[in-house]
Amino acid sequence: MPSTIGDRLKVTVFGQSHSEAIGCVVEGLPAGIVVDRRSMAALMARRAPGQGPWATQRREVDEVRIVSGLDHEGATCGAPLAMLIENTNTRSQDYADIARMPRPGHADWVARLRWDGFHDVAGGGHFSGRLTAPLCAAGAVCEQMLASRGVRVGAHLCEVAGIADERFFALGDPDEEREGLMAQLDALADGRAFPVIDEAAGRRMQDAIEEARRDQDSVGGIVECVVAGLPAGIGSPMFDGIENLVARACFGIPAVKGIEFGRGFEAARMRGSAHNDPYDVRDGSVCVTKNDAGGILGGITDGAPLLFRLAVKPTSSIAMPQRSVDLEAMEPATLKVRGRHDPCIAPRAVPVAEAVAAIAALDAWLSFPPRYVADGALD
Repeated sequence: MPSTIGDRLKVTVFGQSHSEAIGCVVEGLPAGIVVDRRSMAALMARRAPGQGPWATQRREVDEVRIVSGLDHEGATCGAPLAMLIENTNTRSQDYADIARMPRPGHADWVARLRWDGFHDVAGGGHFSGRLTAPLCAAGAVCEQMLASRGVRVGAHLCEVAGIADERFFALGDPDEEREGLMAQLDALADGRAFPVIDEAAGRRMQDAIEEARRDQDSVGGIVECVVAGLPAGIGSPMFDGIENLVARACFGIPAVKGIEFGRGFEAARMRGSAHNDPYDVRDGSVCVTKNDAGGILGGITDGAPLLFRLAVKPTSSIAMPQRSVDLEAMEPATLKVRGRHDPCIAPRAVPVAEAVAAIAALDAWLSFPPRYVADGALD
């Protein structure tokens, strides 16, 4: 069951939803960066359950314990960074029926086939969204390293149940968007519980989530993420392009079903004259005058904000009775899922999107640095 991602920067995630602990090992971090525990805790808190009626009420503190990889002053020392998060609020009895009646929309049945019935079904085991907690811990460290070079990472709920938030100012004129985008990122960083730019839209989203919860159902959403400040020239063509690295990391987030960069699928309905991003020279440097490409050309950053969106499916675990099968009797059965589940996963996926974006961006910078920047490799 391989759970490692990255080239120069490798992140390995371990544990199960109801195991004693979950965690990660991060290899290849540049040495000498002091890890800000407070900043890490803030990111972890945004992903944590129990924040509101839109989230599962499973209570986990998600305190990160760093067991190796730092020196006596709390700076990365070149050794692998190992982090542990204890599981303290498990209710495995809620999953007693899952071993014989797989949940629709989950990996229960295919995991049974893949591992001959020895998979851990409690809480989804290694397939659980619980494993995004160590991903956030690793991403928090990467985000701090990117911030030391002037790079900001941010995300928000672009849409829930068909209700749209404002979009990031990252597709228009660079001069106009810089101030607007920074203001949006500042607003999101203020600690608002529901991760939207337009709080009125956020209230409508919460109403839609609550309606689905009352109906014993769930809704999906779209997360928009931006990495602003990456220099042009990072990446590689073909299979190691920035899109490839980001997409592979993002599909490690349970419930993600699609990704698009820049204008994404909208580009298929545009003409080339409209979609192409013209060049200009400003302050002695080449730049693009808009950003329909999402900051990437040929798998390499072009200096504009790296922008992508993730489609997050509705939560598969719903209280409504669903059709399944009894694998012991080999006959149809009706399953009613017990336990504590999010009526909408998308809000808690927002900080996870930021985390994996930071991991992928830092790995790309370390692996394929811009050749014209002498210290671009960060180390």
